[in-house]
Amino acid sequence: MHSDNIQTSKSIQQETGRTFHLATRLLPERIRHPTYVMYAFFRVADEVVDQTDGPPPTVQHEQLEVIREAALGNVDPAETDHEAVMAAFQDLAERHDISEETINVFIDAMEMDIAQARYETFEDLREYMGGSAVAVGHMMTEVMDPPQKAEALPHATALAEAFQLSNFLRDVREDIHDYGRVYLPQETLDRHGVTEEQLADAEVDDAFRAVMQEELARTDELYREGVAGIRYLPEDCQFGVLLAAVLYADHHRLIRDRGYDVLTETPDLTRRRRLWLLARTWWHWRRNGDPEATFYTVSAVSERGPGETPTDAHGHGQPAWRG
Repeated sequence: MHSDNIQTSKSIQQETGRTFHLATRLLPERIRHPTYVMYAFFRVADEVVDQTDGPPPTVQHEQLEVIREAALGNVDPAETDHEAVMAAFQDLAERHDISEETINVFIDAMEMDIAQARYETFEDLREYMGGSAVAVGHMMTEVMDPPQKAEALPHATALAEAFQLSNFLRDVREDIHDYGRVYLPQETLDRHGVTEEQLADAEVDDAFRAVMQEELARTDELYREGVAGIRYLPEDCQFGVLLAAVLYADHHRLIRDRGYDVLTETPDLTRRRRLWLLARTWWHWRRNGDPEATFYTVSAVSERGPGETPTDAHGHGQPAWRG
């Protein structure tokens, strides 16, 4: 990959993804550079649909189709508005054999953001995340190329979903005010009697707290499932992925510390907190070398106690992977 194209991609990550960028810097160079490129590609596509004063839907569709064709290698990157990023991604996709299906699923999810702003059930939301998050996790897994890829992929799926759900729970205020979107499942809102007007008016009451508690518990379970698979990754990749999990999950601590109020202000990790988590995670990692033990010692997600009843991401009992 051309060094200028990588630098452009790295700059995009530095500017728009501080948490992910910190974790990326802990990956080996052979993974770090492709990760910069993938992140930049994801942002280029995401920003087509995440503009508060963006173009009309027909133009957004056209822009996404150009990005799709460039990513698939059917369009010269010079014909796009993001030549350096698309040239780097074309090279990456060829080098690491990123499938056309994975690229298409990701772009399809971006297309969904144009037309769909509500999700009735968690399964509906999960279908969306299959492109917006899971496809990303699968691309990362392809680049890392773990020896037990089949065993790693289900855990990569869970961890990717957990990351995105943490973002959704953190960004409830921004999503509804800036983009008119609600990523909290409608069935959860309805079960607790919470209306969209309440979200828009920033009314934090016991009913809204119950919604957040339910969705945080669902996301915590996905972290447990995802982190359990870090051991399948190449050894030099494990700490970077572990740190990403610790950092993203720490938003749950922020949310709980604020009494579940994500409606009047968006919780954000300070630079000092990110660096403290980096140091603490590294210290425990060096002591035990066990990603799960380190995660439960350092992160905002607790390991189940002996008397707890496990629940899966659907709230229906023990997840299949624990069998």
